[in-house]
Amino acid sequence: MHKIPVMIVAREPFFRAGVRQALSGEDDFEIQECEPGDDGKEALTQITTSSPEVVLLSLNHPPATGLELAKKVARSFPATKVIILSANPNEDDDELFEVIKTGAVAYLRSKSCAPAELIDAVRRASRGEYPINDSVSSRPQVAWRVLKQFQEIAATGMTVEDITTPLTSKEVQILTHIAEGNTNKRIASMLGISEQTIKNHVSAILRKLNANDRAHAVFLALRNGWISIEAGNNGKQRAEHILPGSHSEK
Repeated sequence: MHKIPVMIVAREPFFRAGVRQALSGEDDFEIQECEPGDDGKEALTQITTSSPEVVLLSLNHPPATGLELAKKVARSFPATKVIILSANPNEDDDELFEVIKTGAVAYLRSKSCAPAELIDAVRRASRGEYPINDSVSSRPQVAWRVLKQFQEIAATGMTVEDITTPLTSKEVQILTHIAEGNTNKRIASMLGISEQTIKNHVSAILRKLNANDRAHAVFLALRNGWISIEAGNNGKQRAEHILPGSHSEK
């Protein structure tokens, strides 16, 4: 049986013990606890040492420190998936938007999250899925804000040096269709080629851009001006489609 190394990162021993208890009945979890330390340094050290597949990170209020730690983990340890456990008792679009920007794969409000939901999120994260999409799918305003940020980065985030895209013209075309919210099946129909060929192109795009997923590839291409997307009446739908987690579309 594959064991999933899970690290619980929280300042409060009581919180860590509660999360451990919620997960303790699962034979496929290897659980350890961690106090994050000053500026998250202790957590980063322990992640370096033990290489957990999933980090459960407590987000207290004000959440700035936890968000910054989540961002550091996502950037420094791409093989480690971060699940945010927020102490916020209410649905908060602003907080969800900030969590998306850290690269976390899931966002759960600890006061309303059942143990079964947490267990499912850990297993899905371990498989490379993005449960955070479930949080966004019913919150179109958040999805639209993500899309707008992509567009703003495309408009103002150009690198100083001249950059040429490492992608072929066909790959640029396919990535543009992805950014517009199209699935692999739809793109294959539009271009008159097989869905498997599209999947092969997407895999090549991710490899060339060193991107974690389709959304990351879109982000990199927009930032460097290799593709562009226009805000239309279906902008919210587009944003939802290009969020992380469409691993079945690779």
